[in-house]
Amino acid sequence: MTRSSFLRHRDVSHETLRRLEHYEALLRKWNPAINLVSTPTLNHVWTRHFLDSAQVFDLRPADAATWADLGSGGGFPGLVAAIIALEEQPGLRFSLVEADQRKCAFLSEAARTLSLNADVVNARIEAIDPLSADIISARALAPLGALLSFAERHLAPGGVAIFPKGARCNEEISQALENWRFTYENHPSLTDTDGVILKVGEIVRV
Repeated sequence: MTRSSFLRHRDVSHETLRRLEHYEALLRKWNPAINLVSTPTLNHVWTRHFLDSAQVFDLRPADAATWADLGSGGGFPGLVAAIIALEEQPGLRFSLVEADQRKCAFLSEAARTLSLNADVVNARIEAIDPLSADIISARALAPLGALLSFAERHLAPGGVAIFPKGARCNEEISQALENWRFTYENHPSLTDTDGVILKVGEIVRV
């Protein structure tokens, strides 16, 4: 699907659209060498990756100052969120955490050429000092229980975690409640009929 599919669901400025187009070009250039996304999804990048990430951005707290995207990979949702935030919430600062050095090279190049308010952290999530971020995000990284462990470490007090999840979301919530207490909201996904965007707060290990 093309950018028109994206724009039917999400209005952005001309400048943001230009940056997303540049990002698409970077993905297509780098993907053959380091497999940032599965090749078939490049033909659906505007919905499968860009819109999927934009809907995470739209659930952010409006007063957030810092955002940590864990296991950023090809930049979803963190890099897309940083692109949109540049005009819609310019004070929002991003940390893109990724253990794979080659993917970090891509993220750094994208952040630099797109003039984003983002730092790339080449490290394992559990090995870095707590980030004290107002928002934590992660896509297709780990089951909810593991994500809550990361969020507990890296969220600031009162912060929220936003995780796209698939059809097994309720099962993951039930399993996570065996070891955690948390509040959550389920928001229907725009890109996955079986998926939700899970917004989590007040995370406490039990």
